[in-house]
Amino acid sequence: MPLLTQIAWLFLLAIPIACISWTVTHEEVFREPREYCLKRCHNGKTIAGRKFFYLFTCEYCFSHYITVIMLFITRFQLLYMDWRGYLIAGFSLVFIANVYMSLFALIRIDLKKVRIETEIDENTK
Repeated sequence: MPLLTQIAWLFLLAIPIACISWTVTHEEVFREPREYCLKRCHNGKTIAGRKFFYLFTCEYCFSHYITVIMLFITRFQLLYMDWRGYLIAGFSLVFIANVYMSLFALIRIDLKKVRIETEIDENTK
């Protein structure tokens, strides 16, 4: 696969990884399972159990697991056509997905700020 095509795949595959990771670790639809995982993460008896449940509460950690699943499904490799290509693709996808999630978080913060400022303006009138 040409390098330009690989880069396009990199930026495109990172989108569903970011979307799934953000949704599971932040959105209301997964609130109850996430709260359960938070409790188990803080009150677990073993370190392995605590770390296992932590991965469902951290978008960065969770994105690694989603990336592995996506690599298994798509067989995407970056630069090399062997195990090294999977390794480079994996860490690259995690990086790009987390850039996307950071940008999304900044946009949400800005939107929330504007919404709060609008409510304050409306209440003072």
